Amino acid sequence: MVDSRIILLVEDNPDDVELTLRALKRHNLMNEVVIAGDGVEALDYLFGTGTYAGRDVSILPEVVLLDLKLPKVSGLEVLQRMRTDNRTKILPVVVLTSSNEERDLIDSYRFGANSYVQKPVDFNQFAEAIRQLGMYWLLLNRSPKPGG
Repeated sequence: MVDSRIILLVEDNPDDVELTLRALKRHNLMNEVVIAGDGVEALDYLFGTGTYAGRDVSILPEVVLLDLKLPKVSGLEVLQRMRTDNRTKILPVVVLTSSNEERDLIDSYRFGANSYVQKPVDFNQFAEAIRQLGMYWLLLNRSPKPGG
C-alpha cells in the first residue's frame, strides 16, 4: 500500500540505505523515502535550500530516520538545527545509528530526539527494528503538524 507520508532517511552508508529500504519493503511500508546522504543534504531538503531550493517546505516528512556519523554536518548538528527552527521543531526524529557511545545517546535526547535505536548487525533483527519503527511512527503515532 503506497502512503503519502514521507520518510526522510539521513544515511551516508549505501549498504545501510539498501538494508533500510529492503526492510521497509519486506514489511509493506511503502511510504515515499527521501534519502539524504549527508547532513547538508538533509538540511537542504527540510528547509528548501541548495539542491532542494524551491521545494514546497510545507510538505514535511512524517518521521526522520537520522544517522549520527555523517559527512559535512553531523547528525547531532542536524538535530540541533531542526529543533531551533519552528518549521521542524516538533518533527519526529528517530536516531538510527550504529554508535554504542553513551555520549551519543545522551546528546541525542538532550538535543530533542524522539527515539534512539542502535542498528542491529543481523539483517533479520534490523528488518524487525525497521518494522517496529514503521508501525509506530507511520501507523500508530499521531503527530501535530509542525507550526501548528
